[in-house]
Amino acid sequence: MLRNTKGFTLIELLIVVVIIGILAAIAIPQFASTKEKAFDATAKSDVRNAMSSQEAYFADEQTYAPGAMATGSFTTSSGIAISASAASAGGYAITASHTSSGNTFWVQVGTGSSIEGKVQKAP
Repeated sequence: MLRNTKGFTLIELLIVVVIIGILAAIAIPQFASTKEKAFDATAKSDVRNAMSSQEAYFADEQTYAPGAMATGSFTTSSGIAISASAASAGGYAITASHTSSGNTFWVQVGTGSSIEGKVQKAP
């Protein structure tokens, strides 16, 4: 009698499942890292938006906006905690972080340091 040889054997199916499992084990950690980078980019972007807001306020008032006013003139991204401090005629500091990322980013303007105006990752 002739046997019908159509279809896959159990061994072939198990090999495919193992290969898919290996690929998933490689891809999932990469995805988590990519998500954190996206959250960090959002925090950096909001710091830059707050800087623009401060400079616009300075152009009108010849002084930087104090505290909450510095971050109140634009809408922050979802999940971002942002704060401004030490605002004066000479400068300000802004920090931001995303609730799903452990990283905090900050910028200082008006301090005269070599990193002034650059968005930095907090240590």
